[in-house]
Amino acid sequence: MPRYVVLLRGINVGGKNKLPMAELKQALIEHGCTEVATYIQSGNVVLTSTERAKTLAESIEQMLIKRFEFDSALIRVLVLTRAQFTSIVEDRPEGFGGQPDRYHSDVIFLMGVTATEAMRVFNPREGVDAVWPGKGVVYSQRLSAERTKSRLSTIVGTPVYASMTIRNWNTTTKLLELLRA
Repeated sequence: MPRYVVLLRGINVGGKNKLPMAELKQALIEHGCTEVATYIQSGNVVLTSTERAKTLAESIEQMLIKRFEFDSALIRVLVLTRAQFTSIVEDRPEGFGGQPDRYHSDVIFLMGVTATEAMRVFNPREGVDAVWPGKGVVYSQRLSAERTKSRLSTIVGTPVYASMTIRNWNTTTKLLELLRA
């Protein structure tokens, strides 16, 4: 059966849509998923399902909204196949994530928008921020010592921001480890 990474957007953020991971895991098992593993509190799941990725994303999203009475405007679910997720990690820009003491590195996962469309909202500050388009993602890196000068937060007010979910590089690589386990 196919193994997937599931990324939830809009849970456990700013006190809204609170969802303990144990409850999420149980809900996914009852939804028919197997080998369910969650990672930290920000909606990261690795699981096995007979459903196709797109169908699974839609069914999980509807289940979460109905079961937990979440605000449907905030909840989004992205399901990535093993091949897709592995490619995102392996095809990162050269050096990306390789200097965690110097740079803060994030993968911005996209839902329903292309990397080309998403790149239009970024306005990196020279010497502080760098962004690169990827397949279904934007890679973002900022100089840790200058994080307060980063312009990454300016994307929050844009319409395309609702189609993004961000994970730091450590979380992304940990999810790949769980996917491969």
